[in-house]
Amino acid sequence: MTVPAQRSRRAPNRTGTALRVLLAIALLLPAGVLFSAAWRSNDDRLTVAGRERHGVEYLRSLGHVTLALVDAQSGAVAGRAAAAAALRSAVEQTSGIDVRYGAELRTSERWAGLRAKIEALPDRPPADPQDAWTVYTETTDLLLALYAKVRESSGLIRDPESDSYHLQDAVAEELPEALVAAGRLADRAVLAADRSGGDRARAASELALGRAAVLSPAADLVENLRAAVENTASRTLGGNLLSRLDGYQRAVEDLAALTRDSAAPNPIQVGAARASAQLAGSGLATIILTELDILLRERIDGLTGERRIVVGALVLAVLLVLALAALSALGTRFGGRSAGAGEPTVHGLPPAADAEGPPLTGPPPTGSPLPVGPPTSGRPPLPERRPRRPEPADAPGRRSPLADWQDPVPAGQAGQSTAPERQAPWGRPDAR
Repeated sequence: MTVPAQRSRRAPNRTGTALRVLLAIALLLPAGVLFSAAWRSNDDRLTVAGRERHGVEYLRSLGHVTLALVDAQSGAVAGRAAAAAALRSAVEQTSGIDVRYGAELRTSERWAGLRAKIEALPDRPPADPQDAWTVYTETTDLLLALYAKVRESSGLIRDPESDSYHLQDAVAEELPEALVAAGRLADRAVLAADRSGGDRARAASELALGRAAVLSPAADLVENLRAAVENTASRTLGGNLLSRLDGYQRAVEDLAALTRDSAAPNPIQVGAARASAQLAGSGLATIILTELDILLRERIDGLTGERRIVVGALVLAVLLVLALAALSALGTRFGGRSAGAGEPTVHGLPPAADAEGPPLTGPPPTGSPLPVGPPTSGRPPLPERRPRRPEPADAPGRRSPLADWQDPVPAGQAGQSTAPERQAPWGRPDAR
């Protein structure tokens, strides 16, 4: 008889699913917060380093303007024609840099004022050398103010690393001031040579102030470069800077020594010393800017590598959470399938068995006798032998094997009549 079994399929566990989703969100939230904080910090440092590199490029272009403007000032004070071609080329180059980075560094307004001042300089030297001195001094003051603006807007003045900070301080503040001061000192020596007795004392004081203006930033420059070399991990910074620094120190000391004779400084010798100091300073500025740009580029590379690590950590966390969620979902799905399909059963047998179907190949149902004997080793099982029940003698169609049996007759009694014999229940004669 077939009895329908009750269905045992599990209903979807919405509470468990919701808990798993909440657990996944709880695991992802801390990872997302850490990733966001690390990404913002890394992005800010990358932005600052990139802006500093733009500042270095702007400073490099201003270096060409500085050298050309100092040369033009010396020529105008000495009564010679200014090197207009070199100054014009340097101005055009810096204008192109300002177009690229002026909005970012907020230097466009200051550069526009400086460029207008340079373009207004007279092509011919004025009749009075003192007027030329005044005009060019105002122009170089604007140039030094632009240096300070680039340092401040680019973030170089706030650089967190010791070596790069000292380098930017040397190349963006002290070296430009020293170069401009060296040109002014040489021009003062030329002006002092044309003064007569009453103005000699004034000229001597001006030369003393000019020497201090040259030697003070030069000394600060030396200290900054030595500090940068002592606190850097670069293998090329020390060797590249020290040789150039020694040459610049000698040139500045020679210029200062020539201007100590306030009575009769030789303008030609002073001019040659100025040119030597200017050339040594130009080479030193090139080395400093190159090394500073290398340090900033290495910093950007390191920050880019940190960004990749942060992104990889976030992706790994997301994949782990998704894998846990997928494993949990698969476990719930297969558990529901194995709980039962609700099909009818026959006398307590599993749903796969049928009363008239083929013999079962699985384990015997509960309550059935287990087979006894050695394993069949894959051979088909032998049919079970059932014990034969004894049947009664008077069963229809059945004759006892003792029905025709009779006791033997003794000799000599054959043919004698005898009384009827009683038959045993099984057809066997009773013994008398």
